[in-house]
Amino acid sequence: MRNVMSVIFSTVVATVLALLCAPFAAAQGPWFAGEVGAATQVVAVNGTSGSGATLEAWQRSPVGWHRVSPSLPALVGESGFTEKARDGVPATPTGVFSLDEAFGTAPSPGGGLPYRTVGPDDWWDGDPNSPTFNTHQVCEPGSCAFDEDSAEQLQIPEYRYAVTMGVNKARVPGDGGAFFLHVTNGEPTLGCVAIDEAALVWLIRWLQPGAVIAIER
Repeated sequence: MRNVMSVIFSTVVATVLALLCAPFAAAQGPWFAGEVGAATQVVAVNGTSGSGATLEAWQRSPVGWHRVSPSLPALVGESGFTEKARDGVPATPTGVFSLDEAFGTAPSPGGGLPYRTVGPDDWWDGDPNSPTFNTHQVCEPGSCAFDEDSAEQLQIPEYRYAVTMGVNKARVPGDGGAFFLHVTNGEPTLGCVAIDEAALVWLIRWLQPGAVIAIER
């Protein structure tokens, strides 16, 4: 009888400890939990190997973080990841960056972020000597105030849908620019994050102001 009572007591103690420890473990949250401030929506990107990665959408509620998407395949820079973006380096920077607006050659799919439909006169200024470096600009080809050879024309298939990543928001020349979450063409990127179009449309519809992207090697 004593042995039976001992087993029951041990089981109860173990159960109580598990219940006490469970909230603490949950409170730790996903890997990015301590890095995203007050953000309630996070697009989490984790490197796998080479230019491969996975992407997950996470939502914070009053009881903690919840993953709201499957783990999706993604592609990053052809040189993998880097701790700091640099002009001319085809690697995806790690860290936490804002997701401020969306754009694309296709009409807006809806969602909470501002959306801009782009065409042949839409550029992302990559000229480090330009006062509008690392911003969206509109001008007819051949008439732009910046070096068009250093800029990126936005009317391309990969930008059927895209979301801007707030990399180098201070627009420091040499510290990189034109980082987007965009539609994949099946190849590594020059530093952006690329996923399947249907998944990106779902993300754009889900995203709200204040969302961030967290990228880990």
